[in-house]
Parts: sequence; C-alpha cells; structure tokens
Amino acid sequence: MSLKKASLIIILVLLIDQISKVYIKTHFILGEEIHVFDWFRILFVENEGMAWGAKIPGEYGKLLLTLFRLVAIVGIGYWLWDSVRKNASRILIVSIALIFAGAMGNIIDSVFYGIVFDDSHNQLATFMPADGGYGTLFHGKVVDMLYFPLWKGYLPEWLPFWGGDYFTFFEPVFNVADSSITIGVLLLLLFHKKAFPDKEEKATE
Repeated sequence: MSLKKASLIIILVLLIDQISKVYIKTHFILGEEIHVFDWFRILFVENEGMAWGAKIPGEYGKLLLTLFRLVAIVGIGYWLWDSVRKNASRILIVSIALIFAGAMGNIIDSVFYGIVFDDSHNQLATFMPADGGYGTLFHGKVVDMLYFPLWKGYLPEWLPFWGGDYFTFFEPVFNVADSSITIGVLLLLLFHKKAFPDKEEKATE
C-alpha cells in the first residue's frame, strides 16, 4: 500500500473528525444532548485530559500531556512511513494510518481549540472570537459527542464490589478520532498475524 493511499485515509478521518467537532462546538451548549435512539445520543462534553477523563495533576499537567501527544504522533508517523517503505502488509498500514489520524485529530483540539473558540458554558461557542479564546496554545479541550448508553440499570446484588450499584454500559463519551484509534488498534489485535507476518511466512509469500 502506498503512502498516498494511507494519506488519503488520514485526511478523510481528520476531515470527518474536525467538521463534526466544529459543528458541535458552534451549535451545542456544553452538556446539551440529542436523543437519536434510546441507545445512541449526541452529547456535547469536553475532555481536559486523557481517555476516560483521566488527568495529569499539577499546573503543567495539561501542557505535559499535549507535548507527550506531539512526541507520540512523530513516532507514529515514522512507523507509518517506515512500514510503507518496507512494503509491510496492507492491514498494518491501514491500522497505523487510522491510529495516526485519530491521534492527530485530538492533538488539533489540544493545541488550537483553546485559542480559536470561546467558552461553551451556557452559550454557543464562537469561532475566532474577538475577545480571544477560552485558553491558550497547548491548553485546548478535546470535544466529544458520541454517546452509546446501551444498557442502564442496577447490577445484581450477588456481584462482588459493584453489586446493587446503578450501572451504564457504555458510559464514555467519545469522538471520531477516538473511534479511529480504537478501530486501528482492534485491527492490529484481530489480524495480528497478517499485520506482523513472521519471516518464514513473508518469504513464502
């Protein structure tokens, strides 16, 4: 698979991701939601940290996280380029391209959204507000909107630790970029042998 085709995947994912985020940011107030189905909702939340809402504590935690993401994207980009150069399997290149696109999509939020949007609390955000954004460079919040509460209810009392607790499956709210990373990782796990064929199999092919 060529680098050009991998780049097309990255561009397509980034366009869908950023268009959806900009639309949500400029048309939804923080916390606003639309019920599409009982099991699927559009819910506008912002993630200040890592996956599952985890944060790096301290004054510079957000900055460190963004810098780490920037370093990671360079590594993923090199992995993609090197895989294409070595004529690696199509499934590996597609997977890396999806992971790269997803990581880049969330990096754009973290780096730029704090300066190109104003706050979404109790108001619709404005793109490039005259009074400046809600944050500074490298301190943006990631926009999430896809919510799939597939099941809600109380867990059986006999379950250890969580018995009797109210539980929602699936609780996290995510975005297109998160989905792209997840799909890329799942492809690597499900098709591990095709993605990373051993030397004997490669020689036979």
